[in-house]
Amino acid sequence: MKVRRIPVYCSFAALSFMAAGATFAQSDTAHIAVDATNAGTPLRHVWEYFGYDECNYTTSPGGVTLMKTIDSMFPEPVHIRTHFLLNTGNGVASLKWGSTNVFSEDSSGNPAYNWTILDGIMDTIVHCGCLPLVEISFMPQALTTGTGAYRNSSVTALDGACFYPPNSYPKWGDLVAAWAAHSTSRYGAIDTTWLWELWNEPNGSYWHGTVAGYDSLFDYTEYNLHSVLPDASLGGDDNANASDAFMQSFVAHCTTGTNACSHGKGTRLDMITFHAKGGTAIVNGNVQMDMGNQLALAKSGFSLAASYATDKNKPIIIGEADPDGCAACPIPQYPANAYRNVPAYGAYEVAEMKYTLDLATEVGINLKGVLTWAWMYDSMPYFAGYRTLSTNGIQLPVLNAFKMLGKLGPTRLPLTSTAAIPLDTVVKSSIRGTNPTIDGLAAKNDSETQVLVWNYHDNLVTVTPAPVRVKVTFPASSPSRVRLNHYRMDTTHSNAYTAWLAMGSPQSPTAAQLSQLTTAMQLQLLDSSSMVTLDSNHTVTIAFSLPRFGVSLITLDNPAVSAVRSGAALSPTTRSGAQIRIGFRDITVTGTDYTVGIMDVRGRKVAEFKGNGATHYPLSQLHGKGVYLIKVYEGGRTEVTRMVRE
Repeated sequence: MKVRRIPVYCSFAALSFMAAGATFAQSDTAHIAVDATNAGTPLRHVWEYFGYDECNYTTSPGGVTLMKTIDSMFPEPVHIRTHFLLNTGNGVASLKWGSTNVFSEDSSGNPAYNWTILDGIMDTIVHCGCLPLVEISFMPQALTTGTGAYRNSSVTALDGACFYPPNSYPKWGDLVAAWAAHSTSRYGAIDTTWLWELWNEPNGSYWHGTVAGYDSLFDYTEYNLHSVLPDASLGGDDNANASDAFMQSFVAHCTTGTNACSHGKGTRLDMITFHAKGGTAIVNGNVQMDMGNQLALAKSGFSLAASYATDKNKPIIIGEADPDGCAACPIPQYPANAYRNVPAYGAYEVAEMKYTLDLATEVGINLKGVLTWAWMYDSMPYFAGYRTLSTNGIQLPVLNAFKMLGKLGPTRLPLTSTAAIPLDTVVKSSIRGTNPTIDGLAAKNDSETQVLVWNYHDNLVTVTPAPVRVKVTFPASSPSRVRLNHYRMDTTHSNAYTAWLAMGSPQSPTAAQLSQLTTAMQLQLLDSSSMVTLDSNHTVTIAFSLPRFGVSLITLDNPAVSAVRSGAALSPTTRSGAQIRIGFRDITVTGTDYTVGIMDVRGRKVAEFKGNGATHYPLSQLHGKGVYLIKVYEGGRTEVTRMVRE
């Protein structure tokens, strides 16, 4: 038998996932039922939030590419959060560090603002189609009360003077007001689109001050931000543990405390933000994750908000929601993080998102976002084991799990699974028993029904795949056939890491190898697209095998939506009375007092126009190739046409 030596930077990932442990299997079939006859309920896409420590990676080529990719994955603009936006420094990216050199003082103590580096960061976010979730932090060197070294002494130390309170709260407030004024001058009406929050994890080493000191910082921040942007949403306190006294004291201060800036009662708090992390360990030689801990922390924050009548309906953003607590801690030094390069990361994310949505409904709070703290690092080895979404431009398998989430429509459909582990059980004891949770999330939009299915367990051990049967029931009025697409992320699908290992783990891949990795990293179909027939009960049943940590997305074209291809020169007469002709170069609509909306397949509007008579819309104005929905509204009636632009 030939033995190949695996480099240290990938050995833990390979061994932890493939090593033989206490092997077990679920032999019973998991039956999943989806009711597509139901009107459904709104599905908030809480996963459209991402963040990272190092603000200066935003403008690197890899950062720009990743941000554009993420923007293309979701129907709504993604919010981006990052640390160190007010730090003093030269703007060079480094692990767990960043700077913009925004603020300094002249010899007379007067403020001097330099927005150059910060503008570059915000310009990139906005120009990539995303929106900032602005973290107002940390303390500029000219304002800090810290007397030691300004920068951290190491990647894992949070001992720099940038984490101290200001030497003047009014000057801090002036800085916030200046930043808000500069932003609205540069970017226009941002009051209702940008989100703002103060600091990061002040209950830990990011804040070398008191609870009262943070409350005062929030008071001055709130007053000055809203003096410029009165409709802006400001949140706090982005605590690492919503159950501790720090966050409880902060929420109480905002409700009934004395405002240090206005001297009135309480402080305006628009959003409640906190963090919820899981945890990883090596148990019996294998990686063990802890989804239950993350959900328990989320429940603590939800319950705290619900305990205040004034806060129960305020939006909540989990400002960092991840399987472990340190993105910059790589696998070679932290082998318990070996889930990161393999499908387990993606399966964890989709399962955790569904459980968190259900938890928010159970507690009765307004969940706005669940932010993934993972990005990319420049000049690192391929698949080095950091918590990232891409490595040297090659996307990790977890990103394909997010691509699947991005394909879900805005309406959630009822779904049941005989192999799902209940939410209460997971919160109390995580997923550590004999069986995994095999569960799903179903949704729909105007063009199709989607069913996302996963197989997840906390223990990264080798098991046999599970048999799954998904049954979708359509309305009785549906046509007899629908188009089926089945996407898959697992060890052998949508997985550049497996392809890289098979190449021998090259750190200087050839052009041919990079091409292969680029192909392997894409979201892939398990089987070719096909037409399937509804049975006499108007149902479709899809049977398949789902490996541990595999994630499947099944899409079924809405039978009520017709499909044509650009260039087909078709002139279908719509039920609204208008006529649509789709040619090689344009769309021609003929009718009376109609409105036409064009959306991409994720439901995001890309164009809208009105007409009376004939109107020609050039296809060159659409954003590239792909599937588009053309909606024509005329006389109170609507017709939807599905166009594939090739």
